[in-house]
Amino acid sequence: MNEIDESALDPRSLRLLLAVLETGSFTRAAQHLGLTQSAVSHGVQRLRQALGDPLFVKSGRGIVPTARAQSLAEPARELLTALQRLAHAHAFDPARWQAEITIAANDLQRDVLVPPLLARLRAAAPGVTLRIVPSGAPTPELLRDRHAHLLLTPRPPQVHDLLQRRLFVDRWVVYHDPTQRPAPTTLEDYLAAEHATVVYEPRRTLALDDALLRRGVRRRIRVTVPGFAGLGALLRGSDLLATAPARLAQHLLAGLAWVEPPLPCPPLPMYLVWHRRDHDDPALRWLRAQLVEVAATVAG
Repeated sequence: MNEIDESALDPRSLRLLLAVLETGSFTRAAQHLGLTQSAVSHGVQRLRQALGDPLFVKSGRGIVPTARAQSLAEPARELLTALQRLAHAHAFDPARWQAEITIAANDLQRDVLVPPLLARLRAAAPGVTLRIVPSGAPTPELLRDRHAHLLLTPRPPQVHDLLQRRLFVDRWVVYHDPTQRPAPTTLEDYLAAEHATVVYEPRRTLALDDALLRRGVRRRIRVTVPGFAGLGALLRGSDLLATAPARLAQHLLAGLAWVEPPLPCPPLPMYLVWHRRDHDDPALRWLRAQLVEVAATVAG
């Protein structure tokens, strides 16, 4: 077995390895890291020589990782996390923090919480960039496999290695286009109308729809979309109804009329979720505190 050149396994090289693994492309890895494709190619070549393995091989028009490259992913992530904690071991200074933070959030959380959080980061931690990805129907792997640092969701996965904190509670209201139809005033009006609603992939309905079905209440669903962002275009100019979070009236569904539902609806809590391994990370602890403060402002 060839002896490994450990000096080649510096943080920059490990980040490069993970970027190629996660993006499946030298070009996309270069874009993600802000490097040239040539720099990525040379960096991978140095790793190949140090590790004695091709790491990535051509497959069709793309590349695939070798078994050795795949086995290095989790140790590389753990080492980078340990180095980050070491760097922040004494006093964390957000003004000196340089990082890209990925937050998984769907429409409501994205529009309500991310803009004020970004404003805080630009003032207090200008070296931090945010990457917002859709959470859909979130699974534990979203945080376990480091596809995201934080998750914002009304329905957090209930597993032992994920921690959570409730940020605020919203309520459901019924939206409609007042130029096309009056507001539903009775349960009969509500159930006789046709509705648009959200179904997240893979076919996960809203907690509201689940609660209504348990009570034997069935709405006439005419159309489903994969997120709240799709509801506005469907309602405007039609007689459809949509039951959605009240806070969307300030954002995605601004300009539509809304009324309280003519039947009891469950509350809509919003949670901040993170992996247990990141609980004591000073930087991520600070970031979570910022989100908690933002949420308190929103809730107020």
